[in-house]
Amino acid sequence: MRFQTPLVPGRLIRRYKRFLADVMLDSGAEVTAHCPNPGAMLGLGEPGLRVWLEPNDDPRRKLGHAWRLAELPDGHWAGIDATLPNRVVREALEGGQVPPLAAYRDIRAEVKYGTNSRVDFLLRGPGLPDAYVEVKNVHLRRTEDWAEFPDCVTARGAKHMAELAGMARAGHRAVLLYLVQRTDCARFRLAADLDPAYARASARARAAGVEVICHATAIDVRGVTLAGALPVDLAPHP
Repeated sequence: MRFQTPLVPGRLIRRYKRFLADVMLDSGAEVTAHCPNPGAMLGLGEPGLRVWLEPNDDPRRKLGHAWRLAELPDGHWAGIDATLPNRVVREALEGGQVPPLAAYRDIRAEVKYGTNSRVDFLLRGPGLPDAYVEVKNVHLRRTEDWAEFPDCVTARGAKHMAELAGMARAGHRAVLLYLVQRTDCARFRLAADLDPAYARASARARAAGVEVICHATAIDVRGVTLAGALPVDLAPHP
C-alpha cells in the first residue's frame, strides 16, 4: 500500500480528542492533523515524537493533513493509521502472499455475518471451506521485541472473537490475522493485563477452532506492505 502523496516530517506537539494531533512541521508551520486511530496508542503519543504526515487538498476534508507514521529509534517505524491494515492485507491476499490463505482467489470485503457484524474478508475457492478473516491492527510494544494486542479494552474485539468462533463451529474456517505496524517487533502475544476479557474471549475462540496468524510489515515513507509471518505466543503471561 503506497501513500498517494509524499509525506512531510515534523514533531508531535500533542495528540488529543483521540482523532486530532498538533504537529510542528520541519517547514516551521504548525498544523492540526487527523489521527486515524481510536486506540490508546501507548508510547506513540509523546510530545517531540518524530512524525510524518500526508497532506491533502481535498476541500471535503476539514483537515489538510493526516498522521501516517511515527519514526522510532534505531531506524524503526510505526504505522499510525488503523485503517491501513485492511488495505495492506487485501493487497497481500490478492497476491497470494499470506501462505495459509494463498489458495483462495475470491476475496470479498465487509461481508455481513453473525449477529449484526461484518467480517473484514470472506474468502472462497473451489473445493475449499469458506474462510472468514478478521484483521487487527497492532502497534503496541512495551517490553523486549514483543508486539501486543490490544492496547486498551476492546469490547468490539471480544465480539469479533465470538462471531469467528460461531463460524468455526459451523464448519467454516475462521482466521484472526494480527498485522503488526511496527518494524521493531519480532514476535506477538496478547496484552492480557490490559484487557483480560479479550484474552478470555481469545481462548474460547481458539478452543472452537479459530486460527490465529500474525504478520509483520515493511514500513517507510513510501508506504506499508506485508512482510513475513511472526511467531505467536498465546500462553498466559504475567
